[in-house]
Amino acid sequence: MSEEQRFENAVKEILEIIGEDVNREGLIKTPNRVYKAFKFLTQGYEKDPKEILNEALFESTNDEMVIVRDIEFYSMCEHHLLPIIGRAHVAYIPDGKVVGLSKIPRMVDVFARRLQIQEQMTEQIADALVEVIKPKGVGVVIQARHMCMEMRGVQKVNSTTTTSALRGMFLKEKTRNEFFNIINSPQFVRF
Repeated sequence: MSEEQRFENAVKEILEIIGEDVNREGLIKTPNRVYKAFKFLTQGYEKDPKEILNEALFESTNDEMVIVRDIEFYSMCEHHLLPIIGRAHVAYIPDGKVVGLSKIPRMVDVFARRLQIQEQMTEQIADALVEVIKPKGVGVVIQARHMCMEMRGVQKVNSTTTTSALRGMFLKEKTRNEFFNIINSPQFVRF
């Protein structure tokens, strides 16, 4: 039996357990749709974030902070398989090398497209940048809404969780403050 057939059978069983008729018109194609959705939502397991960063690594004399902010992401909580919807703010201070700007959101997506907890994802992003780019410092802040808190459990709608991971120069107060001021500043135009 193929992976797809096994997955679809499991979805059918879940639907039956909750009291649904898997043969009714609206649910006939649901197991296959769920399979395809899960393959898309968990495609991060098939990608290596370090390879993505290495694809566009360039020598540079720049030694000032580089920030990519407001990177939208969608993930799934590993505890309940419910959505996590958020934004990541990623910064680093180069030390002889810079990475192509589009690679940072791609790397965020690789980690987001795995079953996750926000705290772990924040650390993974920072550590990947440190390992590949070897910058003077890295700062990552993630702000997200967790549907496991909003749809069930405490049911606190619109509550936001913020996590951070700071490495190198971002542990110094001046650098940390500059980073936080930039990502929290309303004066920066959102395109």
